[in-house]
Amino acid sequence: MNIVAGFTQINQIASERFSAAYDHFVKIETKINQQNIEIVALTIDPLSTDWHSPEKENHFRSGCAPILAIKRAQELIGSGIDAVIISGEEPLKSGYSKEQRHNLMAIYNDETSISQLYNDLAHKFIDHHDSSKEDFLHYADLLFQNHSKSHQLAMSEGRAHFEPPEAKWFNQVTDLFRGVDCANPLVDFTGKLLLCSDRLISKLAVDKKHCVKVKGVGLGLLDIDEPKALSQIVKYDHLASAYKIACSQANLDFNQLVHDEKALMKVYTCYPVVPMAFLLNTGLVESIEQIPKFLSKHLLTLSGGMNLARAPWNNPALFGLIEMYQQLKSTDINYGLVHGNGGIGYRQGVAILET
Repeated sequence: MNIVAGFTQINQIASERFSAAYDHFVKIETKINQQNIEIVALTIDPLSTDWHSPEKENHFRSGCAPILAIKRAQELIGSGIDAVIISGEEPLKSGYSKEQRHNLMAIYNDETSISQLYNDLAHKFIDHHDSSKEDFLHYADLLFQNHSKSHQLAMSEGRAHFEPPEAKWFNQVTDLFRGVDCANPLVDFTGKLLLCSDRLISKLAVDKKHCVKVKGVGLGLLDIDEPKALSQIVKYDHLASAYKIACSQANLDFNQLVHDEKALMKVYTCYPVVPMAFLLNTGLVESIEQIPKFLSKHLLTLSGGMNLARAPWNNPALFGLIEMYQQLKSTDINYGLVHGNGGIGYRQGVAILET
């Protein structure tokens, strides 16, 4: 299965980069339609969809939704379907009033905010790793500095559109998080990813330079109520499992590729505890004390993560997959990883891509 086209648009900002990606997407989609070949549509649900309602067929919800969708695409193409489009549309900035956003985001019946739940999870994380609040705050700041490096790089290359945060965002939101440490979701977002079988790529004579192979997809899903299960989530065994499955399916030692600087990563950065857990539970670092050294050498995101490149509700990993696809085509790096995290962490997903 190959990604052959993808585009994102944030806040309706038009750019040459967007126009080229959009035009290429439409060109390939039109070719497929002219052949009367079925394209299966997979949809990332927007905030307006009731969080507690049953998911419709081929609809996906949570921050892990895009990885669940790409896994579904893998299954469909493996069963004989030739083309799949994963799409997400989220007018988070302009489509809701502030009160509507607040009410729809209160997915835990407003008993506890998502920020407070993540703060509680982080305290358990600190205890689980015999660490300290002071060290956690230090690591969180190093993470933000890491995101800032990739954001500055993306800005210089025209891949990012937001200025660095104002001074007020450096204030504490909870005792463990500042505003800059948390996801900033307030944008309007549209994204589409087109995946095709090898057979269809040959039939359409799609140029190989536009193709990026999906080498492995791993999922780790806990069927539990997040607020009552922080002690189970904080172990992140299901994240380790998702990563192991993806690496095994891809037949790659991805840790070695990262350490050899032969791979790109797009780690889910909604709160510092998530990328810290990713580093530990994938084995990229052997202990929490090794996090600073790793961050001094390797970037966790492509353009600043959810903190600086922004994040639209259920779509950050879709943004990540499309961004990774575009980066792998335009650099001499052959491998990329995109991580998805659902809810307070009960769903974990990892996709590995290869040019």
